Amino acid sequence: MEPIRNFTQLTAHLKSLKQRKRIAVVCANDPHTEYAVTRALEEGIADFLMIGDSTLLEQYPALKQYSDHIETLHIVDPDEAAREAVRIVREGGADILMKGIINTDNLLHAILDKEKGLLPRGKVLTHLAVMQIPTYDKLLFFSDAAVIPRPTLQQRIEMIWYAIRTCHSFGISQPRISLIHCTEKVSAKFPHSLDYVNIVELAEAGEFGDVIIDGPLDVKTSCEKSSGNIKGIASPINGEADVLIFPNIESGNAFYKAVSLFSHADMAGLLQGPIRPVVLPSRSDSGLSKYYSIAMACLTAD
Repeated sequence: MEPIRNFTQLTAHLKSLKQRKRIAVVCANDPHTEYAVTRALEEGIADFLMIGDSTLLEQYPALKQYSDHIETLHIVDPDEAAREAVRIVREGGADILMKGIINTDNLLHAILDKEKGLLPRGKVLTHLAVMQIPTYDKLLFFSDAAVIPRPTLQQRIEMIWYAIRTCHSFGISQPRISLIHCTEKVSAKFPHSLDYVNIVELAEAGEFGDVIIDGPLDVKTSCEKSSGNIKGIASPINGEADVLIFPNIESGNAFYKAVSLFSHADMAGLLQGPIRPVVLPSRSDSGLSKYYSIAMACLTAD
């Protein structure tokens, strides 16, 4: 499989598979979710189970146009809708769970239920996003901009494993993973930079398989070869990072918002850790971003 380098190639690849994933959407009665669902139906990459207030959901024009590929389940209470969607996904009735206009905390409460949720005991819940930046020649993955405030060493290792597996789904056989810091220097003032040393040693020992991991590096050195040359930094990343692992949620989220706003980057993202992909968009995410998240989920659902 050739690496998928942009979202157009992602859609084309999914269409070539001719396999529809089934997506359970909770409270999908907002225009951006409606766009994402309709686009996925038009592209032929997914079927949908819409769980929520059917008096609102049935206003979707796509409901009639694609009646063979979309169902509704009438549940007015958002918490009850979330629990039912999680149950359906957990029992194999859907391949993917997606958040509509429901509050994130309410959906996470159902996902994280220790007895009836989707997160296996002992697994780390985190978030992995991918963006298409007009000035970068391939997709760029990054974590974590949404879930873990300050990852521990073990949580960071799990984040890396999730990123590696997702990169493989995108046809990236040897992911280049950059451990992000404000400088290339290791310092006890920044404990995460000490974690980076441990992670690089694990990678060099073959712990993560065929992967290139280096850090600490800043974002510019990670993604621009000339920046490393000017600084005299010799890194195997070589300015061609596939994945950025951020030190904390503040830096990851600031990067996410800044690049999407000022660089007009297209974005997609999924929760990592649950037994099935979970599309958990921000309320401010565009319909296109939600569609790309659906496409990312369809690619990684297996």
